[in-house]
Amino acid sequence: MAAVEVEELQGGGLQTVKDLFSGAVGGVAQVLIGQPFDIVKVRLQTTNQYSGALHAATTIYKNEGALAFYKGTLTPLLGIGACVSIQFGAFHAARRWFEGRNAANPSLRTDLSYGQYFAAGAFAGVSNAALSTPIEHIRIRLQSQPHGEARLYDGPLDCVRKLGAHEGLLRGVYRGSAVTLYREAAAYGAWFTTFEYLMNWDAARNNTDRRSVPAWKIALYGGLAGEVLWLASYPFDVVKSKMQTDGFGPGQKYPTMRSCFVATWRADGPRGFWRGIWPTLFRAMPVSAGTFAVVEMTMRAIS
Repeated sequence: MAAVEVEELQGGGLQTVKDLFSGAVGGVAQVLIGQPFDIVKVRLQTTNQYSGALHAATTIYKNEGALAFYKGTLTPLLGIGACVSIQFGAFHAARRWFEGRNAANPSLRTDLSYGQYFAAGAFAGVSNAALSTPIEHIRIRLQSQPHGEARLYDGPLDCVRKLGAHEGLLRGVYRGSAVTLYREAAAYGAWFTTFEYLMNWDAARNNTDRRSVPAWKIALYGGLAGEVLWLASYPFDVVKSKMQTDGFGPGQKYPTMRSCFVATWRADGPRGFWRGIWPTLFRAMPVSAGTFAVVEMTMRAIS
């Protein structure tokens, strides 16, 4: 192998490590910012006892205390960092593959089309699904369980053990994996494409390099990308949450993804697929802004 090729492989491997590390740092920021919003979203998606987001938040605070907004945080804190790391690592690996493919074909533009950006983002989401499915399932179980003595699980490990006892470890923990794949592909295809479009638009508009885009703009564009992410994928997320808080055995309401879609439509019509969207959109702006800002600034610091 030529020395130039070896150098390119080593450089690519180092860049992947940087992508993974930056994503992990962004993932930790994402959890700490977004967890209180997320528990309100899950409660609204899976129960009818609250009239809206504000009612849910005030009721949780009154009945369960401030720490209730961080129920189930340990699992995502450990896992979402890994998930976001995979997302950014996979996205940039796919982006570099498309760039190489385009460069090798004179009829294609060197830079990526936005269809290619979407494909790279969808690949990142699907790559992440194997890890995000069990992490989110356990988090949702912990977030939605009764408070106090009536609670079902003593923590993440106890939740895994009991899920495994009902349906077997793999099937129990990975419930909702099919709809999660659809959600992740749609969500992260839209997420990365929106951010890349806004960053490229800003750089072209100001006739400057992307690295010159200031942090506040990165945060703004990241926040807007977060809004698009949820608008593109929210109905899948509702179905996923319902399946992952469903019971077991004869009392199970949603044995398949299709049955959950049908039951949701029959019960509430189109509105049923958008329950909890407002706290999700409020959450998306700061969470996604923080994630992209932290990732981009970390990448600049270690490059």
